[in-house]
Amino acid sequence: QVQLVESGGGLVQAGGSLRISCVASGRTFRPYTMGWFRQAPGKEREFVSAIAWSGGRTDFADSVKGRFTISRDNAKNMVILQMNSLNAEDTAVYHCAADEQMKAFVSREPSQYEYWGQGTQVTVSS
Repeated sequence: QVQLVESGGGLVQAGGSLRISCVASGRTFRPYTMGWFRQAPGKEREFVSAIAWSGGRTDFADSVKGRFTISRDNAKNMVILQMNSLNAEDTAVYHCAADEQMKAFVSREPSQYEYWGQGTQVTVSS
């Protein structure tokens, strides 16, 4: 019903920046919360950031707070994660997630999100 497609991943040097995006298609005419999670080999899925429908409420993992920003363009059904001051620990597959039930809320729990994208690889070289 809702499809999420990430883009913008790639290779970047440590200290650099990268912008990844997620576009939702399908049933997107209702408010929804969107978030980013990442998973590196041998590690559990990790919450990165989330943003509510209005954009006024956001949340960031401690590991990325101050370095990453999240924004959304509801007209384009898009969420953007701007990643700055990247380091090797940021290397992971980044997954976009969305949920139509939370709306004004944000969550760090993967189980709270109904829809997931296939992921985009972000690799940070030292």
